[in-house]
Amino acid sequence: MSALATALLRLGDKVTGADRALDTPNVRFLESLGVRVFPDDGSGVDASVGEVIVSTAIESDNPGLVRAKSLGIPVVHRAKALAGALAGYKLVAVVGTCGKSSVTAMLGHVLAECGLDPMCVNGANVVGWEGAVRFGRGQYAVAEVDESDKSLVAFHPYAAIVTNASADHYSKEEMDAVFDAFVKDLPGPLVDARGETYRPQDYVRQNASLAVRMAVLLGCDRAAAERAIKSFRGVERRLQRYGGNVYDDYAHNPEKLRAMWLTLAERHPEGVCAVWRPHGYGPLRKMLDALAEMFDATVRPCDRLLLLPVYDAGGTADRSLNSDALAARLHPGVCELVPDLDAAYDWCLAHRHDYGAFVTCGARDPGLPALAARISSAIGGGIPGEVV
Repeated sequence: MSALATALLRLGDKVTGADRALDTPNVRFLESLGVRVFPDDGSGVDASVGEVIVSTAIESDNPGLVRAKSLGIPVVHRAKALAGALAGYKLVAVVGTCGKSSVTAMLGHVLAECGLDPMCVNGANVVGWEGAVRFGRGQYAVAEVDESDKSLVAFHPYAAIVTNASADHYSKEEMDAVFDAFVKDLPGPLVDARGETYRPQDYVRQNASLAVRMAVLLGCDRAAAERAIKSFRGVERRLQRYGGNVYDDYAHNPEKLRAMWLTLAERHPEGVCAVWRPHGYGPLRKMLDALAEMFDATVRPCDRLLLLPVYDAGGTADRSLNSDALAARLHPGVCELVPDLDAAYDWCLAHRHDYGAFVTCGARDPGLPALAARISSAIGGGIPGEVV
């Protein structure tokens, strides 16, 4: 939603918003652009508002949504709003279970370096961009398109990249069917990486390959595209490295966590300590068995998983299952439950000499990258640096 707000602002719209948590990096960034962000109590919605944009996560009794309906203000889903905003461009949509943000950023960077000046809207902040957005006036737009709520049907892209398909929000078979339908009638090129085999820790090279392949299909010189990818500076929270071998990553499902862990294990055979927070009660319940199987198979005797409680974003979620249910399924010695970020920080400092690397990981919680910065400052110094 913050990326959509930024894109709409740069395309000439007046944008306001509302959030349950006002003291977050994304909210502060939007306010720095001139976006007024209200508390999530309906106070930001009045007769001057022309349209209210919502995500699938917004409950039907949300005060702002209720207020909009009472005033007869049109309510639009975020996917339809983004599709409309990019209607003047030839849209290159990036879809898939894993890697969308990285491929979107890489492709946008390559097209820009090759002189095509694309408009880019990503699902994660990109080093050197305006948050998750690159404003461009060329003929192409590159956008990460989300499959989690099947809202990708709102888009009618010119070209597309499918990074992969695996069980996440839906079964693999259902995901494949969704992606097949999405790319069926493309007027432009398709790069479909489903079926291509890579080791999990090779996803960075796979992502770069997909971006270069699409750039060439869109008219870029291959040698120029390959040079451009080498100057790509990275996506925030995608194995973002801090000083003192401290990392932060967005990994939140079994496949992404496994890829993250295997990559760090290769770089740090002496041991990895990961602080992970499940990003929702529903996802944890759905992935519980797969997560237990993955962690038991991936965490080495020299590693340790610190397991935080589920990130609670409010709302009407079923809170009957928490992280202790996952811990109970893991082999002894794999993980340790920690009650909060401060406790995780204290644990990492007490064991600072026991591991070659520390990593914070998980979606949603803005406290995770802040924790990485605290740990880095305490054990090795440094500020957010390169993405590996």
